[in-house]
Amino acid sequence: MTKEHNHTDEDRYITLVNDNGDEELFEILLTFDSDEFEKSYVLFYPVGASEDDEDDDDGEVHAYSYIPTEEGGFGELMPIESDEEWDMVEEVFNTFLDDEEGE
Repeated sequence: MTKEHNHTDEDRYITLVNDNGDEELFEILLTFDSDEFEKSYVLFYPVGASEDDEDDDDGEVHAYSYIPTEEGGFGELMPIESDEEWDMVEEVFNTFLDDEEGE
């Protein structure tokens, strides 16, 4: 079972530091919890790109797991390592896209 989170305007962005030490701004597309894997997940893409640009590297959607902080923040982002987790994340993402297209 997964549960999606709703975001306000102020917490729909995340800033990450890349390998070169530069900060990059990303827009959060979706966050959700997985009871099966007992983790939370966040999907985001670079600001200025659209989730419709998924074939373009600049519009690539990134997915990470995380353990929420006591304040409700993301804490440390962790890579998704197992094929089973990737399959679940892809299923949630595809369902999200289908729901968005239906609106």
